Amino acid sequence: MRKLIVIEFVTLDGVMQGLGSPDEDRDGGFEHGGWSAPYFDDVQATSAAEGLKATTAYLFGRRTYEKMAAFWPHQPDENPMAAHLNATPKHVATRTLTELSWPGAQVLDGDLAPAVRRLKAEGEGVLAVLGSGALVQELIAHDLVDGYRLFVHPLLLGTGKRLFRERPRPQRLTLVDCTPTSTGVLMLGYDVA
Repeated sequence: MRKLIVIEFVTLDGVMQGLGSPDEDRDGGFEHGGWSAPYFDDVQATSAAEGLKATTAYLFGRRTYEKMAAFWPHQPDENPMAAHLNATPKHVATRTLTELSWPGAQVLDGDLAPAVRRLKAEGEGVLAVLGSGALVQELIAHDLVDGYRLFVHPLLLGTGKRLFRERPRPQRLTLVDCTPTSTGVLMLGYDVA
């Protein structure tokens, strides 16, 4: 059975919005896009490459899919992330898209919770969720997340969409990994207890 793992780059105050570029996600007047770039280092690159080995499928929300599909299919296979993303099955939770242009991508069939349970049951390895903030909130609400791999940046933004929001009850986690990078990012691995 696959484990659903949420992989997120967040600030110390939990913001996950707009990490990649200034105009990535300006919802709510967010003006701090591109905040993660100065913190990337070889430790993170090595960790990402290791994570690819276990990932057998990806799950994206529509907005994340559209951003990634506009970039990754056009990157050379010499880039290990591009090679893996382009070759690995991708499932997209969307109510608006019916056809997907990125090879290997398909619309998630049916209601979210049962469809994700089927994806988890039909394979081995990791079903990785990258970004996809609204989708992650739904996955958390349906108790579908098996673990989190967080890249916690030494930065406080004070505003923006946060990974963890209000919950109806506490959720216990077990720390499975903690690795610092040369730039002060903590790479944290938690499994749902």
